[in-house]
Amino acid sequence: MAEGLLDLEGAAFLRRDAVAEGYTDRAIAALVAHGEWHRLRRGAYCSGLLWRSLSTADRHRLLARAVLRTAHPSAVLTHHSAAIEHGAPVWGRDLGIVHLTRTDGRAGRREAGVVQHRGVLPDSHVVPVNGVRASHPTRVAVEMSTTGSVESTLVTVNGILHMGLSTPEAVATLTGDMRFWPRSLAADLVIRLADPRVESVGESRTLFLCWDQHLPRPCPQVEVRDEHGLVVARLDFAWPEHGVFLEFDGREKYFRHRLEGEGLEEFLLREKRREELVCLLTGWVCIRISWTDLARRQQTGRRIRALLARRTSQGA
Repeated sequence: MAEGLLDLEGAAFLRRDAVAEGYTDRAIAALVAHGEWHRLRRGAYCSGLLWRSLSTADRHRLLARAVLRTAHPSAVLTHHSAAIEHGAPVWGRDLGIVHLTRTDGRAGRREAGVVQHRGVLPDSHVVPVNGVRASHPTRVAVEMSTTGSVESTLVTVNGILHMGLSTPEAVATLTGDMRFWPRSLAADLVIRLADPRVESVGESRTLFLCWDQHLPRPCPQVEVRDEHGLVVARLDFAWPEHGVFLEFDGREKYFRHRLEGEGLEEFLLREKRREELVCLLTGWVCIRISWTDLARRQQTGRRIRALLARRTSQGA
């Protein structure tokens, strides 16, 4: 089970299961109205208490299990539904929609909240994960490019690579094999941008911003050492030739890098001291960006470009 994901075996049940246990439609409606049960989709339910406790990713996984309960037996989770099942990050996708592909090569019936893809899905591209069948992470990396933007696909592909679920070489090879897939032209660009060193959604989106705004490609996860050769910091991105480093300030960083028992104020003070030490050791300057800056790509790109130009003119 991927870190942060719950075991959802048997958590989704159908109306027919409830009726077999003696519940009437009127009783089911009352349970849903009072929040004791949650309606996942037409004819499928789960515990209301469980639903309210779940993360966004686990809610999608539970919805996917409800869909699989009535899908064709050959159906396999694919695209972002498979990505989430593997524990890979997903951003910019509609998680109210479950993606399936049938291994018998046929297209399924149209259903609300379900996209059933038609395509060749050999056994070698299918793996069991968390009690369901899903497309292999390498295939997921290629599938994602056919249903979303380059930016959202890059988020998932970097996640797959960083988790060690696939390699750039394997994804590139399958991308070549699948080059005639409909809407797959973005896959080559994603491969060129992808980097397994990138650790988070915010960092992947920052890397995309740099490409989109025609900025020099930054180097990710740059280590800074002190006078004794000890690593004192690892920077999200840096342009060493310009003497500039970039840190992405996202909420997840506050949780991922905080020490046990450390309060937010203490963490921020430690981050400030860390930044000051890096500047002292390298002579570089820092630029920090947030989710808001990512949403204003042109403005943020101009700001970064101007800083790089000033540092170059100063002979950094």
